[in-house]
Amino acid sequence: MLMSITNIFKLHRLTPCANLASPSMQKTEGRYECSHFLPSSINEKLRKPFNYCFSKKICWPSLGRSCKKWIKNPLNMALLLWTVCVAVSGAILFLVMTGMLNKILTKQSQRNSWFEVNNQFLNALFTLMCLYQHPKRLHHLVLLCRWKPNDIIILRKTYCKNGTCKPHEWRHMMVIVLLLHVNCFAQYALSGLNWGFNRSERPVVGVGICISIAIAAPSLAGVYCIVSPLGKEYETDEDAQNNIPISNTFTSRNEHSIAEYTPQWRGGLFDLWDNLSVACLTLFCSFCAFGRNMQRLHFGNMFVHVATFLLFCVAPFWIFNMATINIDDEPVRIVLRLIGIFLCVFGLLYGGYWRIQMRERFNLPPNKICCGNPAVTDCIQWLLCCWCSLAQEVRTEEFYDIVDDNFFCQKQTEKSEDYSSLSEIEFSRERKKNVMEAPIPLTIQVDDNDIKRT
Repeated sequence: MLMSITNIFKLHRLTPCANLASPSMQKTEGRYECSHFLPSSINEKLRKPFNYCFSKKICWPSLGRSCKKWIKNPLNMALLLWTVCVAVSGAILFLVMTGMLNKILTKQSQRNSWFEVNNQFLNALFTLMCLYQHPKRLHHLVLLCRWKPNDIIILRKTYCKNGTCKPHEWRHMMVIVLLLHVNCFAQYALSGLNWGFNRSERPVVGVGICISIAIAAPSLAGVYCIVSPLGKEYETDEDAQNNIPISNTFTSRNEHSIAEYTPQWRGGLFDLWDNLSVACLTLFCSFCAFGRNMQRLHFGNMFVHVATFLLFCVAPFWIFNMATINIDDEPVRIVLRLIGIFLCVFGLLYGGYWRIQMRERFNLPPNKICCGNPAVTDCIQWLLCCWCSLAQEVRTEEFYDIVDDNFFCQKQTEKSEDYSSLSEIEFSRERKKNVMEAPIPLTIQVDDNDIKRT
């Protein structure tokens, strides 16, 4: 009797879950319910982090290897350096504001000078970060407005957990993207106040509002991405994915392509004479050639790469020069200008980072001439001769066909002709010349006398 009551009680508790999985559910009371989206149990979500933390011990060697691998990434190194600079300058600004440095900075003029220098330095760092991120955010806004199948794939990989379909995903993505744009515009407004007014004339209310919005907008975007359906796990069916292709596949333009498992760089670093048109393009239009090459290698949108690379190489100089407008200390102004020039030069590491990605994805031969590390060599090549490195990458990309993120080379005919530079019409004509035709059968002539004899 006790067992039967227990079973009935369990069945009663499981009934709502069975109803949740039924295909006949619809939108009720403002809550999205569909058979294609089955959220996991709340208790399981609450227990999973605690079980993971207490059931496993920290493997310090593995953690150390992960940290070393993370820090080897050039972008991660730049992010770490940016975080350290923000932390140090913010700490100094906090100490000056709270009066903890009054014993060291005895004069009010000294405290005002230190406050303004650190304030302008922090403002420049946050403005640069917003500028670097804004092209990608604008691109995502365009993708949301366009909302094509390939656009949905890119947006899901960026904002959705596990890159899968979520309920009302367009609406939630739009909220996050708009909040990130609000963050950028609030930071630009704050920069205008810092550069357009002296410290004594600067409106405190306006500065406070801009700082509050600039901090709150990305924070709300992060929380919303986790709390909203975008950050939750759902069991999805194939129909829920709307039959969207999983990956972008670019087929070869001809049938004479074979997979290249050991591709090689086309020419050396200084072999510019191999293709003068590419050399001139990379010399006089470096940013456009770089963006076009990145898009053809399937590394992202061309315009995003062009704008980001241009900002990396130009923006720091202007930002840090603008930061010196309200600073009266000449040595400090010189230091800030030198920092801007230094960051502009090291903006070329953006190209070095994508050269590393190109070499690793397509299995190109590494160069270990600098410290025995291929990644360091790639970055040094971009710093010392960015045009030569870019020309070599463009020559390599144009020589091969790209199918499913792999290099394919064209089969050589008996005449060893290279069709890579021909157009589609010219290629079809050249191809017809080399096609073997079947021999015409000989005609048999029969005389009339032979017919009469038979």
